[in-house]
Amino acid sequence: MNAMNMISVVIPVFNEELNLEELIRRCLAACRETRQPFEIILVDDGSSDRSADMLEAAAAVHPEEIVAVFLNRNYGQHAAIMAGFEQVRGEIVITLDADLQNPPEEIPRLAQTMEQGYDVVGSVRANRQDTLFRRIASTLINRAVQKATGVKMHDYGCMLRAYRGHIVRAMLMCHERSTFIPVLGNSFARKTAEIEVGHDARKKGDSKYSFSRLISLMFDLVTSMTTFPLRLLSFAGAIVSALGIGFGFFLLFMRLLFGAQWAAEGVFTLFAILFMFVGAQFVGMGLLGEYLGRVYHDVRARPRYFVQRVICRNQCEEKLYESGCTSLSQHRLRGH
Repeated sequence: MNAMNMISVVIPVFNEELNLEELIRRCLAACRETRQPFEIILVDDGSSDRSADMLEAAAAVHPEEIVAVFLNRNYGQHAAIMAGFEQVRGEIVITLDADLQNPPEEIPRLAQTMEQGYDVVGSVRANRQDTLFRRIASTLINRAVQKATGVKMHDYGCMLRAYRGHIVRAMLMCHERSTFIPVLGNSFARKTAEIEVGHDARKKGDSKYSFSRLISLMFDLVTSMTTFPLRLLSFAGAIVSALGIGFGFFLLFMRLLFGAQWAAEGVFTLFAILFMFVGAQFVGMGLLGEYLGRVYHDVRARPRYFVQRVICRNQCEEKLYESGCTSLSQHRLRGH
């Protein structure tokens, strides 16, 4: 099979038993519509429902088209996608969420756009069906990322994206623990594009992104890709210092003009200045701690995920992880 013409679709799955049957059916139909060889790589991210059993059954029914990857526990969406990247054979790699909010029917359009010579094709969700809070949060995060990274794409929250094979291989060479795949992929791309795609409301199951996980994702997104917040902190410190000096001259002028009785002998003013500086210090310490924590995790160099087993084209490869390999590529290199 010619990998140059092959399409690999990577889908992370976490507790999506209610959507899996429809997801697999629609993905197979969409991929067959391209009239190109394809594979669908479904990565179970430590699901606690029947998702793993359903993936195993799907791989048995469609052994030439579906690859099932099973992680030993939940590592998160982006780690699961990286685990799927380890298994791809195609030169066009498309990522997709399992919740069916982004229609699998958009896969042929992404593949066709990639044929125009792009390294990365992103997508912008038209007529988003998310809640107002999710839309506002997404807008703020997208603008913050554009400013921080200089990568001018408009919808980083949409995982329906296509990557050239060499971009995927470049991402696999990066070993940091906190990874935000859309920004990481764009950092290696020379030519990028965006297309509008459909977006549906979640019909079955619950969203895996709570408010706390959205905040965590925002920190991952910004701090794992740029040191811009540290520079911003320096600018903020300079501005606070300048305001403090200016406010000091203002207080001196007002004291000379109105006497010591002005502003309750300056007690309230002192507290206001103190709280302002203490707040700025805590923000700075928290930001520095965030970076130091990520350095700590990267220095330990623990695997970002552990693949328990893989069910794929060659059934002997299902046992490959018993030999201590963490990916199909490692298994082949060791000659097992």
